[in-house]
Amino acid sequence: MKQLVESFYAWYRSNLRHPKYRWLIIFGTLAYLLSPIDISPDVFPIVGWIDDGILITLLVAEVSQLLQGALSRSGEDDEPTETAGQDNDSTVVDVDAQEIT
Repeated sequence: MKQLVESFYAWYRSNLRHPKYRWLIIFGTLAYLLSPIDISPDVFPIVGWIDDGILITLLVAEVSQLLQGALSRSGEDDEPTETAGQDNDSTVVDVDAQEIT
């Protein structure tokens, strides 16, 4: 059972991180959560909610990691630009001075 859960998690995570299948997995998960057809029907309290809770947890965790990675990459790409008339004190220029005679 543990191997089955681990293989499903690995499959889910790899397909969610693949740009081609990302939206298919997200919409498929949402459709499964809203669908009355379930692995364990929701009419059984607690037992019926376990599979839904696991899928919601997986979806939220993976999508938040994807968003966090995208936001950190976009923050790294933005280089601070210096506009005319502003001093940038963090820039250090190292030069070798030569005496002119």
